[in-house]
Amino acid sequence: MSTAPAGDPIPVDVWWAGSNAAHEGLLPLLDPVERGRHEATVRPADRARFLVGCALSRLVLGELLGLPPARVPLRRVCPRCGGPHGKPRLDASDSAGPYDFSVTHSGDIIGVAVCRGAEVGLDVEEADGPVDVALAARTALAAPELAALNTLPPSDRKAAFLRTWTRKEAVLKALGVGLALPLRDLRLSPPDTRPTVLSWPDGVPSPPPATTITDLVAETPATGPHPAAVAVIGRPGTRLAVRTRHIEERRLLSAPRAHRA
Repeated sequence: MSTAPAGDPIPVDVWWAGSNAAHEGLLPLLDPVERGRHEATVRPADRARFLVGCALSRLVLGELLGLPPARVPLRRVCPRCGGPHGKPRLDASDSAGPYDFSVTHSGDIIGVAVCRGAEVGLDVEEADGPVDVALAARTALAAPELAALNTLPPSDRKAAFLRTWTRKEAVLKALGVGLALPLRDLRLSPPDTRPTVLSWPDGVPSPPPATTITDLVAETPATGPHPAAVAVIGRPGTRLAVRTRHIEERRLLSAPRAHRA
């Protein structure tokens, strides 16, 4: 639930970086669990995305909390199995402050969203990535959403599907459940309208949370534009004040200074 004053927009900072920002100089910023996951990741592209996501999160949060990045108290606990994975969170037991954050990646782009006083979720998808829209839509869209998608010209369906997908993922990430709840059971407004939750899946507490969704375009100097969305759990009528930052490879380690600019 949001702690922002009623009527005030909730500030959300979103940082984008390319996977080409990954380098060994970022490894000391990670904690032992993160370094273990990094070393255990087989594919170089996956390792690069994981490293940049962890480092960027720690750099930005460290600046906000006044802590060295390596000392930012993060924890990952899966709500289903209790393992050290799932949505990363600040460890409240360490007086980490009222911040929530969300990490996303797709292809060569990595994003981190930070919000004070409310739960946040961020998602991005490659605009030109290989996706079987007809197949994916049957598993991710509610029946009315699928019917509406199929009325569009075939050339427009991929963009419309990715817009809806990013909105749904952002909402479920803000709830902290990821894909534990079926995407098709979360029904949203059409992709060419203001994003709104129309119906919630079973398993969401009643009454359902007030959720604000904002469409974004993710882009860095090294990547093209990709559809993205950010969602915040707040009060009814909440507005978001979203600021975006694009971090180049050689500037990643100076991200906190750029944040204050």
